[in-house]
Amino acid sequence: MAQQANVGELLSMLDSPVLSVRDDVTAVFKENLSSDRGPMLVNTLVDYYLETSSQQVLHILTTLQEPHDKHLLDKMNEYVGKATSRLPTLSLLGHVIRLQPSWKHKLSQAPLLPSLLRCLKVDTDVIVLTTGVLVLITMLPMIPQAGKQHLHDFFDIFGRLSSWCLKKPGHVAEISLVHLYTSVYALFHRLYGMYPCNFVSFLRSHYSMKENLATFEEVVKPMMAHVRIHPDLVTGSKDHELDPRRWKKLETHDVVIECAKISLDPTEASYEDGCSVSHRHAARCSHHPAEAPASPYADTPNSYGSVTSTPRSEARPTASSTPGQLPPPLSLPAPPRLSTEPPQVRCPVVCPLSPRARH
Repeated sequence: MAQQANVGELLSMLDSPVLSVRDDVTAVFKENLSSDRGPMLVNTLVDYYLETSSQQVLHILTTLQEPHDKHLLDKMNEYVGKATSRLPTLSLLGHVIRLQPSWKHKLSQAPLLPSLLRCLKVDTDVIVLTTGVLVLITMLPMIPQAGKQHLHDFFDIFGRLSSWCLKKPGHVAEISLVHLYTSVYALFHRLYGMYPCNFVSFLRSHYSMKENLATFEEVVKPMMAHVRIHPDLVTGSKDHELDPRRWKKLETHDVVIECAKISLDPTEASYEDGCSVSHRHAARCSHHPAEAPASPYADTPNSYGSVTSTPRSEARPTASSTPGQLPPPLSLPAPPRLSTEPPQVRCPVVCPLSPRARH
């Protein structure tokens, strides 16, 4: 009991305005995590972060090493399963994976991945869906071999959310649909870049059905105008794409670069300087705060090294702690059936573009 009280006191000191106090307390927690291999302290830190959004606790959680990676993943899996804690937990997951921890390969076998996919297939909260898609996009290049087991889940999620972009549910704000559309556009690029033969096969079968033709014309077809013909559509095969040997020689940033090579998006066109021009473009995007947990994408180092095709700004937002921030987008085709003159907004999450922005 005394030990619990001591932990609670230390947690409250983590956000002390005195830098030396914060550093000392952080060091105490890290020392205890090094000596204690049980899950209790990690669970306490996760609970405290979800209650307070403490940046010092976030720093500790994003630097956890084995064996605490399993404790962290298990705790996040527990909370993703609860509607009340799902959004902040997805935000925490995004923060963690953007730093590419040494144990990132374990994500493909962790129960958290199926929980994330299940959330994206059934949840109806558009902010949860947008955040979850962005987490998935970030995660895929780290665990490309997961396609062998979960490929149909990835495609089902794309099909479901692309139809949402068209149906425009009445309870969803228009600006939130623009955010969702941007994340689905980025998911299209990722799936086409990594699994072109399988993805095109899915598109052909799914959108040949009469009930899906409108979604194809309004949502998917404009996205297809922003990519090149993938070389693997000529020289590859569906089986080869899922062969684990294909990915063994590729690091995470290699997968991201390969995805970017097939993009015709002007913000993804140049990589010669080792930095995606989408970063420079995103720095010019305006910002729009929303009511949601702080995004793992708005103000953290590039998780892919020097290059990424996942929307992200290199600029430091003026409101980096503002809840609800998601990454800035690629330049994208106009969202379907939205007003032709959308309001001018400021959004570090996704930078909604008007139809004229394509030109």
